[in-house]
Amino acid sequence: MDANPRNGGERDNASRGIVHDLLPLNEIDPSTQKFPCCLVWTPLPVVSWLAPFVGHVGICREDGTIVDFSGDNMIHVGQLFYGTVAKYYQVDRQQCCFARNFGGHTCRQGYVHAVFGTAISWDDAVQLSRRTFEYRNFSVFSCNGHSFAANCLNRLSFRGSMRWNMINVGALIMFRGKWVNRWSILRSFLPFIGMLCFGYLMIGWMFPIGLLSFVLATFGWYVMICYCCKIEDDD
Repeated sequence: MDANPRNGGERDNASRGIVHDLLPLNEIDPSTQKFPCCLVWTPLPVVSWLAPFVGHVGICREDGTIVDFSGDNMIHVGQLFYGTVAKYYQVDRQQCCFARNFGGHTCRQGYVHAVFGTAISWDDAVQLSRRTFEYRNFSVFSCNGHSFAANCLNRLSFRGSMRWNMINVGALIMFRGKWVNRWSILRSFLPFIGMLCFGYLMIGWMFPIGLLSFVLATFGWYVMICYCCKIEDDD
């Protein structure tokens, strides 16, 4: 029996250095709605017309299949429930922590990550989050597709963080994501611009001011839910 603490430390370091075997991914193919290991986004009817930063988010398996939380106790598979993908962000799996055991964590959140729930692969994380959200009620303003994606990223400790929520998931897609095509940009912002112009012509400056107030109030609500209540982070 080896009682040398130095050797034990070397074994611990070796276990932490194990890199999860990552199979190569297929190419992203918007024509078939296949986005391997991506967060995907589409505008919501009516809601996105008033606040274009609000939309519906899903997360994709390694084979590109879209999985999204789209209603009470309902997980939709195959495509986004509210429309085709307009924007996507491909997650770098090298920045995820696939922990097969407590000593296999590659992130700094070892204990917190283990308590929250880990995954041994990307698809395993998606499946575990799916099982969790199959028993949740859907709400655009508190528990939605963003929450589902955040839960999955927390299981993966993506970028070493366990603080993914609706706000930073949305910001990640908004500022780092890629548009599928020009039409995706138009259908995301044209209704908002059209409504803004129509309201101004019919009512005057009161409409843009009221709409801006609605947008700020909506954003403030999400901030309160994510950073004060934190209800969507609970597993």
